Amino acid sequence: MQELTHFINGKRVPGSSGRFGDVFNPATGEVQAKVPMASAGETAAAIEAAAAAQPAWGATNPQRRARVMMEMVRLINRDMDKLAEALSREHGKTLPDARGDVQRGLEVIEFCIGAPHLLKGEFTDGAGPGIDMYSMRQPLGVVGIIMPFNFPAMMPLWHIGPALACGNAAVLKPSERDPSVPLMLAELFMEAGLPEGVLQVVNGDKEAVDTILDSEIIQGISFVGSTPVAQYIYSRAAASGKRAQCFGGAKNHMIIMPDADMDQAADALVGAGYGAAGERCMAVSVAVPVGEETADRLIEKLVPRIEKLRVAPYTAGEDVDFGPVVTREAQQRILRLIDRGVEEGAKLVVDNRDFKLQGYENGFFVGPHLFDHVTPEMEIYKTEIFGPVLSTVRAGSYEEALKLAMDHEYGNGTAIFTRDGDTARDFAHRVNIGMVGINVPIPVPLAYHSFGGWKKSMFGDLNQHGPDSFRFYTRTKTVTARWPSGLKEGGEFHFKAMD
Repeated sequence: MQELTHFINGKRVPGSSGRFGDVFNPATGEVQAKVPMASAGETAAAIEAAAAAQPAWGATNPQRRARVMMEMVRLINRDMDKLAEALSREHGKTLPDARGDVQRGLEVIEFCIGAPHLLKGEFTDGAGPGIDMYSMRQPLGVVGIIMPFNFPAMMPLWHIGPALACGNAAVLKPSERDPSVPLMLAELFMEAGLPEGVLQVVNGDKEAVDTILDSEIIQGISFVGSTPVAQYIYSRAAASGKRAQCFGGAKNHMIIMPDADMDQAADALVGAGYGAAGERCMAVSVAVPVGEETADRLIEKLVPRIEKLRVAPYTAGEDVDFGPVVTREAQQRILRLIDRGVEEGAKLVVDNRDFKLQGYENGFFVGPHLFDHVTPEMEIYKTEIFGPVLSTVRAGSYEEALKLAMDHEYGNGTAIFTRDGDTARDFAHRVNIGMVGINVPIPVPLAYHSFGGWKKSMFGDLNQHGPDSFRFYTRTKTVTARWPSGLKEGGEFHFKAMD
């Protein structure tokens, strides 16, 4: 059985704690690798090595750092299929979805090539008599990056790229569920020209995380995961004076107005609700049709589309719609929540609770499910299910639909499908959610805009990638300078007459 490693000072290093976690093949349920769980001592040593490497990297001019990003773009494109296959093998995503995971991370690395421009400061000439003022953006130093399982390529690249481009050293703690791709990315960064020690990858669990949070060396924390853990990490990081951006859960609503193109809306819901088995923080998990007639038309369109979805392992071909969820525990949790929805009175229109895939009976597969007549009091509405489950909440009016999205504790993403520009504009301006789609179901911004939610979906004041990432990973230093006057006149070689 394969035994994975950490990545310290430019090379793979075996774990020494004696503790290991299982890395599963989600399609078969079999353990395919062991990943070391770092001790506090191992983690602290990696942090100290990063601190030793950071000053020289921070002093490297931004253009040279950007050239590492430029080469990284080439290397990721070169190894795209290799990265995607490793990602699918551990996470369970289809190959097209895995390539998309890598591609969206790659786009942020492309954005980081513009670091020299993004790191420019400001200058004021003549702020006072003989006084100039200017500001500089300087790296934080060493940052901790703690990433989730659902995007093992995209999420690390979203954070590693800007952190390194700004001149920081980074200690990455990837998910222990699918750790191979982050290790592969670290090797590619070295091949791209990153100095040894500037990027460390430490695999582990809460012991490693708490060591990162409590380290006096670490100056900033980036986290993506569930809301309870995001709150924990944000509060613990803030208590020790660290800058922190922590991104949590989501319950994304898609409002369907009576004038919407119902085929377009149904196609969008199926892709956004069931893609990647629903394991996306931007997945649409709540459909909100406005009016009973709209709801009936929508359900009529959805059912045949959902029943045609092909659920299979990534090895079954490019036409697989989605694969298994990541662990047995995730599978069982999703099925428990589906049972709970039935108990609470929701109508299970598409029921695949007995779904079994021939030859893969021990895999972590969950078939697609569709609920109708869900109400806000139900657990399946309040909870992020993180699986292939779409809930339909019928709204009597546009205002009622808007209120549903605004009253939910999560505020990551939302969408509205309509042909009416006035309604769309009103929705975009009023809704208290960080990312809004208009006839776009998953409104993930491109790399040169920033990504982040509101309410309990995000803790901190600066978002992921785009301009916010360069603000997060740097401190601003402002200099006020005045030079004595008269020196430019040069030396005098005679006695000056007394006045």
